[in-house]
Amino acid sequence: MILGKILENDKKIELKIGIHCTKCGKQVPGGIKTGEKFSKTDEFKIELDEFMKNYLCGICRDKKRTKESKN
Repeated sequence: MILGKILENDKKIELKIGIHCTKCGKQVPGGIKTGEKFSKTDEFKIELDEFMKNYLCGICRDKKRTKESKN
């Protein structure tokens, strides 16, 4: 998953962060990719924090979508 900005000449880095669904708690495989320069900014830390608070796995996200479309 790509988070934030990756500039044209910036090196891509992958961060191994334990990502869990905020609804079911299931651990999501993979990590987060971002630009090396962006990963050192406060904006990245804020964006990552918001992402971790609101992340839904594919199953929970689909359940939410189908529930909303029925209403």
